[in-house]
Amino acid sequence: MIRFRAVVLTAAVATLSACGTSPPTPTAVTQASTATTPAAAGKTEVLWLGQAAIRITSPGGKVIVIDPWLTTNPKTPAGFKQLSSLGKVDLILVTHAHNDHLGDAPALAQLNNAPIYNGGGMGQALVNLGMVPAALSQRFGKSGTVMPFGPAGPKITAVHAEHSSELTLKNATTGKDETHYGGEPVGYIVELENGFRIWHMGDTGLFGDMRLIGDRYKPDLVLIPIGGHFTMGPQDAAIAVRDMIRPRFAIPIHYQTSPQLRGTPEEFTAALGTGAATRVIVPQPGEKVDF
Repeated sequence: MIRFRAVVLTAAVATLSACGTSPPTPTAVTQASTATTPAAAGKTEVLWLGQAAIRITSPGGKVIVIDPWLTTNPKTPAGFKQLSSLGKVDLILVTHAHNDHLGDAPALAQLNNAPIYNGGGMGQALVNLGMVPAALSQRFGKSGTVMPFGPAGPKITAVHAEHSSELTLKNATTGKDETHYGGEPVGYIVELENGFRIWHMGDTGLFGDMRLIGDRYKPDLVLIPIGGHFTMGPQDAAIAVRDMIRPRFAIPIHYQTSPQLRGTPEEFTAALGTGAATRVIVPQPGEKVDF
């Protein structure tokens, strides 16, 4: 039996003319089932699985998984530790090569015969290191837009992120860790069939061109890191949302997975202030939001 529970949605709600046509209003946050069920007609489902791991089910039924660190992620619910529990996966996006983002992407790709798309140059390293076959590694570049499902399907654009991207593996022969080229960090603008736009920011610090990216792509929802230490903390994330991007909705990610990631959603919403025109949605890992 699946139990559903609502999560409080915090911060002010307002209409922003900068974001174009009004997107759907999100329904209550609910506990996700490991069973694969299509999103309701015309809806987008966003499932958070801890850290930066996200499963997006589009209105047309396409399943896009971003940064799937699951099997060793302490925040991923037990029901999603088995990769098969994600159900059908059509496409995988990886923002950069750090293990808490690349994570289980190679195994998930081969399990589903689903390609990994990377806009930062990491793809060739995955192939050269034998992590995925060439057919499952699709490359593009920052500011490039790909349409993996054809013109009528979701469109994906790689955008800048301010971070690093080392690819560290243990050499099976020597038993020592080796660091390889991991490309550049990126974020992704995912535009769904109904025009709803999601910006998964990956790991990033605050940078001035967030305003340009916001003005150019007008994301309705941002998935924004708030943990600090390796990424923006709550105060910088609030500056990005309130002063630069001005999305309708924000979901904080990448926090409290380890002791260094101290930022909290409460600190984020407090830093936004009562006049912020963004609704902050705070699911727990394993909960989904329908838009």
